[in-house]
Amino acid sequence: QVQLVESGGGLVQPGGSLRLSCAASLNIFSIYVMGWYRQAPGKQREVVAALTSDGRTNYVDSVEGRFTISRDNAKNTVDLQMNSLKPEDTAVYYCKAFRRVGDEYWGQGTQVTVSS
Repeated sequence: QVQLVESGGGLVQPGGSLRLSCAASLNIFSIYVMGWYRQAPGKQREVVAALTSDGRTNYVDSVEGRFTISRDNAKNTVDLQMNSLKPEDTAVYYCKAFRRVGDEYWGQGTQVTVSS
């Protein structure tokens, strides 16, 4: 069983930065795809960024060039660096580990609010 714990959310002004971190209870990065998702009020959860086991990254168009996903294998953490934040980035952000359907894990989420 894998446990994922997110941290780093909070309130930030438009144009500001936040760094989210997801700590995994096991060393899983060599076999799981790690992703950051977000869900805004009244909207469906969407994938924001993903990092494959071989280091490839993908981003949703709306965050391309502003967000960066990375991992620290020694610390078992996956981070999401978020720059130039916009009000529309406001959401609960979730970390997910995925290998195949039925073998996936979610964190509890962390709130990010972008507001002046």
